[in-house]
Amino acid sequence: MTSKTVTEILAANADYAASFGAKADLPMPPARHFAILTCMDARLDPARYAGLAEGDAHVIRNAGGRATDDAIRSLVISHKLLGTTEWFVIHHTDCGMETFTDQRMAELLEDNLNTASLDPASMTWSNPHHGGGCADGHFIKWLSIRNQEDSVVQDVRHIRAHPLVPANIAIHGYIFDVRTGKLNEVAAATAAGRPA
Repeated sequence: MTSKTVTEILAANADYAASFGAKADLPMPPARHFAILTCMDARLDPARYAGLAEGDAHVIRNAGGRATDDAIRSLVISHKLLGTTEWFVIHHTDCGMETFTDQRMAELLEDNLNTASLDPASMTWSNPHHGGGCADGHFIKWLSIRNQEDSVVQDVRHIRAHPLVPANIAIHGYIFDVRTGKLNEVAAATAAGRPA
Protein backbone atom coordinates (compact mmCIF):
# COMPACT_ATOMS: atom_id res chain seq x y z
CA MET A 1 0.00 0.00 0.00
CA THR A 2 1.43 3.38 -1.04
CA SER A 3 1.23 6.20 1.50
CA LYS A 4 -0.31 9.58 0.72
CA THR A 5 3.15 11.12 1.12
CA VAL A 6 4.71 8.81 -1.49
CA THR A 7 1.85 9.56 -3.92
CA GLU A 8 2.26 13.33 -3.45
CA ILE A 9 6.05 13.19 -3.86
CA LEU A 10 5.84 11.09 -7.03
CA ALA A 11 3.20 13.42 -8.53
CA ALA A 12 5.36 16.47 -7.76
CA ASN A 13 8.38 14.70 -9.23
CA ALA A 14 6.49 13.90 -12.44
CA ASP A 15 5.70 17.61 -12.85
CA TYR A 16 9.32 18.55 -12.13
CA ALA A 17 10.77 15.95 -14.51
CA ALA A 18 8.41 17.05 -17.31
CA SER A 19 10.14 20.44 -17.46
CA PHE A 20 13.65 19.34 -16.42
CA GLY A 21 15.15 20.38 -19.75
CA ALA A 22 18.62 21.97 -19.65
CA LYS A 23 19.15 20.98 -16.01
CA ALA A 24 20.28 17.64 -17.40
CA ASP A 25 23.42 19.42 -18.60
CA LEU A 26 24.45 21.02 -15.30
CA PRO A 27 28.07 20.21 -14.40
CA MET A 28 28.92 18.35 -11.20
CA PRO A 29 30.97 21.16 -9.56
CA PRO A 30 28.85 23.93 -8.02
CA ALA A 31 28.84 27.00 -10.27
CA ARG A 32 29.23 29.51 -7.43
CA HIS A 33 32.06 27.58 -5.72
CA PHE A 34 30.68 27.54 -2.18
CA ALA A 35 29.06 25.15 0.27
CA ILE A 36 26.58 25.67 3.10
CA LEU A 37 26.42 23.56 6.26
CA THR A 38 23.03 24.13 7.87
CA CYS A 39 20.27 22.55 9.93
CA MET A 40 17.73 20.03 8.65
CA ASP A 41 14.86 22.12 10.11
CA ALA A 42 12.00 22.14 7.59
CA ARG A 43 11.54 25.92 8.00
CA LEU A 44 14.94 26.58 6.40
CA ASP A 45 15.15 26.75 2.61
CA PRO A 46 18.78 27.48 1.69
CA ALA A 47 17.84 27.91 -1.97
CA ARG A 48 15.61 30.81 -1.03
CA TYR A 49 17.53 32.42 1.82
CA ALA A 50 20.81 32.27 -0.14
CA GLY A 51 19.40 32.85 -3.63
CA LEU A 52 20.44 29.49 -5.05
CA ALA A 53 19.42 27.79 -8.25
CA GLU A 54 20.13 24.15 -9.04
CA GLY A 55 23.82 23.67 -9.66
CA ASP A 56 24.92 26.77 -7.69
CA ALA A 57 26.23 25.38 -4.38
CA HIS A 58 26.54 22.35 -2.13
CA VAL A 59 24.14 22.21 0.80
CA ILE A 60 24.98 19.85 3.66
CA ARG A 61 22.30 19.39 6.30
CA ASN A 62 22.06 17.67 9.66
CA ALA A 63 20.38 18.24 13.02
CA GLY A 64 21.61 21.66 14.17
CA GLY A 65 23.90 22.23 11.18
CA ARG A 66 26.77 20.92 13.30
CA ALA A 67 30.33 20.26 12.13
CA THR A 68 30.20 16.50 12.63
CA ASP A 69 32.80 14.17 11.13
CA ASP A 70 30.38 13.41 8.31
CA ALA A 71 29.71 17.11 7.62
CA ILE A 72 33.45 17.79 7.48
CA ARG A 73 33.86 14.77 5.18
CA SER A 74 31.35 16.34 2.80
CA LEU A 75 32.99 19.78 2.99
CA VAL A 76 36.43 18.31 2.25
CA ILE A 77 35.03 16.44 -0.77
CA SER A 78 33.27 19.66 -1.83
CA HIS A 79 36.62 21.45 -1.95
CA LYS A 80 39.08 18.74 -2.95
CA LEU A 81 37.10 17.21 -5.79
CA LEU A 82 34.55 19.87 -6.72
CA GLY A 83 36.36 23.16 -6.18
CA THR A 84 34.48 25.07 -3.49
CA THR A 85 36.54 27.85 -1.94
CA GLU A 86 34.11 29.29 0.62
CA TRP A 87 32.00 27.56 3.24
CA PHE A 88 29.11 28.89 5.32
CA VAL A 89 28.07 27.47 8.69
CA ILE A 90 24.47 28.57 9.23
CA HIS A 91 22.55 27.75 12.40
CA HIS A 92 19.14 29.25 13.21
CA THR A 93 16.96 30.70 15.93
CA ASP A 94 14.32 28.55 17.64
CA CYS A 95 16.32 25.40 16.91
CA GLY A 96 15.07 22.10 18.29
CA MET A 97 18.65 21.28 19.29
CA GLU A 98 18.28 23.91 22.02
CA THR A 99 15.36 22.07 23.64
CA PHE A 100 17.26 19.13 25.13
CA THR A 101 20.61 18.06 26.50
CA ASP A 102 22.62 15.05 25.39
CA GLN A 103 21.76 13.40 28.72
CA ARG A 104 18.01 14.00 28.26
CA MET A 105 18.05 12.54 24.76
CA ALA A 106 19.81 9.42 26.05
CA GLU A 107 17.28 9.07 28.88
CA LEU A 108 14.31 9.42 26.50
CA LEU A 109 15.72 6.76 24.17
CA GLU A 110 16.53 4.41 27.03
CA ASP A 111 12.90 4.67 28.16
CA ASN A 112 11.19 4.34 24.74
CA LEU A 113 12.06 4.63 21.02
CA ASN A 114 8.79 6.20 19.82
CA THR A 115 8.35 9.95 19.22
CA ALA A 116 8.56 12.06 22.38
CA SER A 117 6.30 15.03 23.20
CA LEU A 118 7.42 18.58 23.94
CA ASP A 119 5.56 20.56 26.59
CA PRO A 120 5.63 24.10 25.15
CA ALA A 121 5.08 25.73 28.55
CA SER A 122 8.08 24.11 30.25
CA MET A 123 10.01 23.28 27.04
CA THR A 124 10.66 19.76 28.34
CA TRP A 125 10.47 16.49 26.44
CA SER A 126 8.73 13.40 27.76
CA ASN A 127 7.68 10.02 26.44
CA PRO A 128 3.92 9.41 26.14
CA HIS A 129 4.67 5.66 26.29
CA HIS A 130 7.24 3.72 28.26
CA GLY A 131 9.21 0.53 27.66
CA GLY A 132 11.02 -0.84 24.66
CA GLY A 133 13.89 1.63 24.81
CA CYS A 134 17.61 1.18 24.31
CA ALA A 135 20.62 2.43 26.31
CA ASP A 136 22.79 2.98 23.21
CA GLY A 137 21.83 6.68 23.19
CA HIS A 138 24.20 7.20 26.12
CA PHE A 139 27.13 6.47 23.79
CA ILE A 140 26.28 9.05 21.12
CA LYS A 141 27.32 12.69 21.19
CA TRP A 142 24.05 14.44 20.21
CA LEU A 143 25.63 17.92 19.89
CA SER A 144 22.73 19.72 21.53
CA ILE A 145 22.98 23.52 21.59
CA ARG A 146 22.89 25.88 24.56
CA ASN A 147 23.70 29.12 22.72
CA GLN A 148 23.47 29.58 18.95
CA GLU A 149 26.32 32.08 18.60
CA ASP A 150 28.62 29.89 20.67
CA SER A 151 27.74 26.80 18.63
CA VAL A 152 28.44 28.58 15.33
CA VAL A 153 31.83 29.72 16.65
CA GLN A 154 32.61 26.20 17.92
CA ASP A 155 31.71 24.64 14.59
CA VAL A 156 33.74 27.12 12.52
CA ARG A 157 36.75 26.66 14.83
CA HIS A 158 36.38 22.88 14.63
CA ILE A 159 36.30 22.96 10.83
CA ARG A 160 39.20 25.43 10.64
CA ALA A 161 41.36 23.25 12.93
CA HIS A 162 40.71 20.04 10.99
CA PRO A 163 43.93 18.77 9.38
CA LEU A 164 42.20 18.06 6.05
CA VAL A 165 40.83 21.61 5.69
CA PRO A 166 43.15 23.87 3.68
CA ALA A 167 44.07 27.20 5.28
CA ASN A 168 42.92 29.15 2.20
CA ILE A 169 39.24 28.17 2.56
CA ALA A 170 37.11 31.05 3.87
CA ILE A 171 34.60 29.86 6.49
CA HIS A 172 31.74 32.19 7.43
CA GLY A 173 29.37 31.92 10.40
CA TYR A 174 25.72 33.01 10.38
CA ILE A 175 22.44 32.53 12.22
CA PHE A 176 19.21 32.43 10.22
CA ASP A 177 16.32 34.15 12.00
CA VAL A 178 13.19 32.01 11.53
CA ARG A 179 10.96 35.00 12.42
CA THR A 180 12.37 37.43 9.84
CA GLY A 181 14.16 35.26 7.25
CA LYS A 182 17.34 37.29 7.74
CA LEU A 183 20.89 35.93 7.94
CA ASN A 184 22.83 37.51 10.80
CA GLU A 185 26.60 37.21 10.83
CA VAL A 186 28.37 35.80 13.88
CA ALA A 187 31.44 38.01 13.68
CA ALA A 188 33.57 35.86 16.01
CA ALA A 189 32.88 32.81 13.85
CA THR A 190 33.74 34.55 10.61
CA ALA A 191 36.93 35.91 12.22
CA ALA A 192 37.85 32.37 13.30
CA GLY A 193 37.21 31.13 9.78
CA ARG A 194 39.30 33.72 7.93
CA PRO A 195 41.63 32.17 5.38
CA ALA A 196 45.35 32.27 6.08
